[in-house]
Amino acid sequence: MIQDLALILIVAGIVTLVFKQLKQPLVLGYIVAGFLVSPHMPYTASVVDTENVQLWADIGVMFLLFSLGLDFSFKKILKMGASPIISTITIIFSMAMLGMIAGHAFGWSKMDCIFLSGMLAMSSTTIIYKAFDDLGLRQQQFAGLVMSVLILEDILAIVMMVMLSAIASGNNPDGGQMLGAIVKIGFFLVLWLVVGIFAIPLFLRSVRRLINNEVLLIVSLGMCCAMAVFSTKVGFSSAFGAFIMGSILAETIEAEKIEHLVEPVKNLFGAIFFVSVGMLVDPQILMAYAVPIVALVLTILVGQAVFGSFSFMLGGESLKSAMRCGFSMAQIGEFSFIIASLGLSLGVISDFLYPVVVAVSVITTFLTPYMIRLATPAYSALEHRLPSRLITALNHFSMSHPNSQKSSQWRRLLTQMTINTLIYSILAAATIALMFTFFLPFMRGLLPGWELHWYANAITGVLTVLFISPFLRAMVMKKNRSEEWKALWEESNRNHMPLLFTVLVRVVIAVCFIFYICNYLSHFTNAIMITIGVVAVAVMVFSRSVKRRSILLERLFINNLRSRDIEAQVHGKKRPLYEGKLLDRDIHIADFTVPSNSMWMGSTLKELNLGKRYGVHISSILRGGFRMNIPNGDYLIFPGDHLQVIGSDEQLSRFRHDLESDLISEDLELENREMKLHQLIIGPNSPFVGKTMQESGIRSIYSCMVVGLEEGKENLSPVAPTRRFQEGDIIWVVGEEESLKALFSFSK
Repeated sequence: MIQDLALILIVAGIVTLVFKQLKQPLVLGYIVAGFLVSPHMPYTASVVDTENVQLWADIGVMFLLFSLGLDFSFKKILKMGASPIISTITIIFSMAMLGMIAGHAFGWSKMDCIFLSGMLAMSSTTIIYKAFDDLGLRQQQFAGLVMSVLILEDILAIVMMVMLSAIASGNNPDGGQMLGAIVKIGFFLVLWLVVGIFAIPLFLRSVRRLINNEVLLIVSLGMCCAMAVFSTKVGFSSAFGAFIMGSILAETIEAEKIEHLVEPVKNLFGAIFFVSVGMLVDPQILMAYAVPIVALVLTILVGQAVFGSFSFMLGGESLKSAMRCGFSMAQIGEFSFIIASLGLSLGVISDFLYPVVVAVSVITTFLTPYMIRLATPAYSALEHRLPSRLITALNHFSMSHPNSQKSSQWRRLLTQMTINTLIYSILAAATIALMFTFFLPFMRGLLPGWELHWYANAITGVLTVLFISPFLRAMVMKKNRSEEWKALWEESNRNHMPLLFTVLVRVVIAVCFIFYICNYLSHFTNAIMITIGVVAVAVMVFSRSVKRRSILLERLFINNLRSRDIEAQVHGKKRPLYEGKLLDRDIHIADFTVPSNSMWMGSTLKELNLGKRYGVHISSILRGGFRMNIPNGDYLIFPGDHLQVIGSDEQLSRFRHDLESDLISEDLELENREMKLHQLIIGPNSPFVGKTMQESGIRSIYSCMVVGLEEGKENLSPVAPTRRFQEGDIIWVVGEEESLKALFSFSK
């Protein structure tokens, strides 16, 4: 095992150094390294135990998705609106259909076509992010749109993996099975997120004083593995559980610190995963399937360029911006490998599909920077060939953005009620399931026998109702006094009955939970159980203690959900609210960090004259935990300052280029900078006799420093600035070797 690990890491290190020099994504270097150490490569050393490598690769997938979850926030999705959602769904549907068509055209099996469609639908977050960074485009507005869609694609890829597992497990997968898989995903997703966001921040807050970096790393990885295990127990993949735990921790104050601590672990196991991907590349299969590989590459390039651009236009982007976004997504990456690994582990896809997909990914990754650069010339060529009216209509397509139309009060109210009812129903159902699965058998064990059996059922039933009472009360009463409710009630008498009907529906749902508990634990008639349910719900509604518990739980959850926003506001990290109100779409805010070796440090804003040089404006400087808003020209720039800059894409690009290139060059003679200590005796002919330290020029001319005068004492005596050197003085001097040589040669 150690031999294999040594071989993998050494080869991966050498190859990635080469790829770093070639300015290619490191992911490709790992894949090439895997190909070199694979059993398919007869001229190099090969991995002996591939099973161990596969185990590490599975761990790598888990940590990759855990890290992705840490960088992901469900609140971001809710704030994005409909635009990225429309674009993402359109892209996935279009590319999946192209994958199905391509697979059928080559006569591949049904499962091969299904999994191929999933692989082609997923663009690579890692590769696109790296390409934007290398090309200096990460701060531009269209790059933010692409990353928003990629976040949605990543979460939908997790859902797709679960659905593919469900499809693969059945002989004849149908719509009912897929619907059941979606419902199961939704149930556990909401349950884990709600419970996790409620419990985990409370735990971390209570032990914050006891946790250092080492303990935080162990605790976070332990949570990741625990959720991965729990995910597999309920029928999902370990990667799905790891992603959920990362998403939960992403809402905590410790999220950035955890992400920083986990990064080395993710890099190690992630490298092993991508190496294992390269190990599956078989040159014979690549030669045999050269035509399908080329066809799939063209399918991705053309499909994303056309359907990707069209999808972003549907989301409300102009033609130029949509083309830049669509061309950027013309590749497949890590999730395609993960989906292919899933198909192989389930034994439902052919062996040739994995190396084919890897080859397609390698080729499209190499072409990604060129596709990004090609977008603007392609738009210019299209602009010259299409009628001007059509171009104008397409560029103004964003005016019909779906977010620009305000929802009605009825729609907002019903949406909020539906979401609340769904969440509280899931919490109540999960509580009932836990009580009946664990507590009921425990009570029946404590109270054996037929007579005591009813006492066990009664105790379990009463406790279950008490536990779910805050959820049922919130379900019934939430939003009954909201602004939308009051406005609709006062607007017209016709709204009274529909509003009361919404209350009745939620009461019926709450009564159904009580009915189910009674029906499971007793043999009462339906009428009695319905009566018990109505009375129990009425008591919950009018009970002050239940109301207090319900409000307390909700406030704790909301505070935990907002903990990162609160921390960001306290430390000056939160972006200003006026960012979304900038009228000119070409003007936006971008964040920059002053490098530690920047030539700008120590200069004032007035001296840098950024407004005249670049046309940008510094709106804020974030230094440590302090924010300086609207800094004047006398503010100094320090290394590590976070600058919030307002400008256009072109202005910000030039600003970024100069900020990152105006650096103090590295010292190429570092070995000669060693400091040495030497003794210097002032002789009768020394030019230093009768001079003070300042007059001697030992420091100013020869760059050396007198550290003391030797007078036969245990310690060196300090030399006063006004003391004049005398013949026979023994002084000790510190300096670089060349400086000391010059000093000694002069003093003789």
